[in-house]
Amino acid sequence: MQLPRRRFLQFAAGAATFLPLPHIARAQAYPARPVRVIVPFAPGGQTDVVARLVAQKLSDRLGKQFYVENVAGAGGSIGMGRAAQAAADGYTIVFVDGIGFVANPSLYNKVPYDPFADFESVAIAAITMQVLAVHPSVPAQTVQELVALIKANPGKYSFSSAGTGTGAHLTGELFRASLGLDMVHVPYGGGGPAIAATVAGHTPISFGSAAATIPQHQEGKLRALAVGGNKRLKGLPDVPTIREAGYNEVECDAVVGVLAPAKTPKEIVTLLNQEIAASVAPADIQDRLMTLGFETATATPEELATFFKSDFTKWANVIRAAGVKAN
Repeated sequence: MQLPRRRFLQFAAGAATFLPLPHIARAQAYPARPVRVIVPFAPGGQTDVVARLVAQKLSDRLGKQFYVENVAGAGGSIGMGRAAQAAADGYTIVFVDGIGFVANPSLYNKVPYDPFADFESVAIAAITMQVLAVHPSVPAQTVQELVALIKANPGKYSFSSAGTGTGAHLTGELFRASLGLDMVHVPYGGGGPAIAATVAGHTPISFGSAAATIPQHQEGKLRALAVGGNKRLKGLPDVPTIREAGYNEVECDAVVGVLAPAKTPKEIVTLLNQEIAASVAPADIQDRLMTLGFETATATPEELATFFKSDFTKWANVIRAAGVKAN
């Protein structure tokens, strides 16, 4: 899957200009020692699983160990702050939940990093999106029917999410605010409990990860009505995007992005971009990612930086309008 081209800069052929010879030599010498891969979340989460999968492939391809260090806390802010303070030599990179990365500065009173001044965008490891689903008892077969149902019953319907400020919550707020819906947010302590609450009928609507929602949809325990990305999910080929359902304002591609400290040499950033793309290209890796609810995507470092800047503005507006603050 490629990220939506309308949201990225177009590049001329000059972008492929060869690097000067001394720079090529330096890139070829990299890595000369193990590389630290910071994951700003606890082990076992989706960002962690993707990071470990890619880190192993990078180790195999480049001949030096890429080892994962989990630095959890404050919605990822602590680990991202740690990465921002690292030496800009290519020996520390960080895998981020793209929504949290750009939303945290608006969610928290203070974060230990500047999303643009402190990092170089490197590559996309994987892309996913939130899935809008309902309990089977909800009398709506389409997004349009759900919107009409909520408007006819203001305040009656609630939606679950993985927690305040998460991608699931913010996608739900974007949906609610864009369409002028009176619906209640019910945060849970993770994606699993949030989906379980909707399966049990406690919250009739959910915005949840693809990995958590797809099995419940396939078993008939939830009804997936739409996905929040620019394109349909391979795991839900018959489920339209929210845009396809007629609501153009609601779009949310959630990337697992790879960053390096600001001023990391450009030739190392370029090498890592190419190697990460090659690491996720094999069919077996793509199949593994699909079981986790992810797909592969391609983007240059410049395109990824542009994507983050666009998302920063979008989520800041949603957070401000909804009055969301992290606990």
